[in-house]
Amino acid sequence: MSTSTTASVSTHILDTSVGRPAEGVAVHLSARSGGTADWQALGGSATDADGRCKDLPALPEGTTHVRLDFAVETYFLQSEKKQADAQQDAPANRDSGPGVFFPEVAITFAVVPGEHYHVPLLLNPFGYSVYRGS
Repeated sequence: MSTSTTASVSTHILDTSVGRPAEGVAVHLSARSGGTADWQALGGSATDADGRCKDLPALPEGTTHVRLDFAVETYFLQSEKKQADAQQDAPANRDSGPGVFFPEVAITFAVVPGEHYHVPLLLNPFGYSVYRGS
């Protein structure tokens, strides 16, 4: 929850390749106070069955930049195995290796005190998009 001296952050992930929330993706939150300051790791969470992280840590006072790191490779490898297992004649492993082009996604954005920032991630194995939601 934001206060007049801090901002707050929330996120969720939609896997656009299957049209469903991405469950079990690790998300790490970092913050800094100024463009040249060092990043401070604040902690993390994982997405729930609805693709949401409901328990990200609060931002410290003075935060001006936030970084969300999404560890998506494990999610896609697990999803790929589930899809292959569900198809009788599908090979478990493709000749070209795992179909994960972006093993992680790092999103950095500026914040101001008193504002809430909801940052949805629209994800597929070969691309992603983010935006400031509501």
